Amino acid sequence: MQKKRLIIGVSGASGLPVAVVLLEAMRLFPAWETHLILSKGAERTLACETDLTPDAMRALAGHSHDPEDSGASVASGTFQAEGMAIVPCSMKSLAGIACGYADNLLLRAADVCLKERRPLVLAVRETPLHVVHLTNMRRLAGMGTVIMPLMMNFYSHPSCIEDMTRHMAGKILDVFGLEMPGFRRWGNDVSSQ
Repeated sequence: MQKKRLIIGVSGASGLPVAVVLLEAMRLFPAWETHLILSKGAERTLACETDLTPDAMRALAGHSHDPEDSGASVASGTFQAEGMAIVPCSMKSLAGIACGYADNLLLRAADVCLKERRPLVLAVRETPLHVVHLTNMRRLAGMGTVIMPLMMNFYSHPSCIEDMTRHMAGKILDVFGLEMPGFRRWGNDVSSQ
């Protein structure tokens, strides 16, 4: 039986720990495989925000693709995947996707998800936002893209930043029908605290 595939793109925006937790969580689902696209900008941010090397990050994924390889499997609509999440998604990547400017594999894989009508989650990371950012988000939301800003949550009573990071990864997994272990949903045990 063929495994389900999730493409995980990582741009150079701040928020790399969420991508790390997402990749680690995906290893808990043996029926799924991950395909990672780690941009050059992401490699630099990775060094600022984690203790991981790019090779260690790539090792968390089932498969890793060179961001400049336009001939990679994930660049084709015939490559079967359940969808893609870009975590974090920079405003540059957002703009490229919104305008169909697929000049690297990260943007091309996202473009494929749009044209094939597959789920695309963009975990955007920027503040404050100006009208161009908002226009690009609105344009992509109109195409069915899930715009999911990497935002802090408080209703789950996080005790540390790792709790917030896991919560965001859990929300991303939820789009693909996957349950993050320990994910706290409103209305279950959270609202009664």
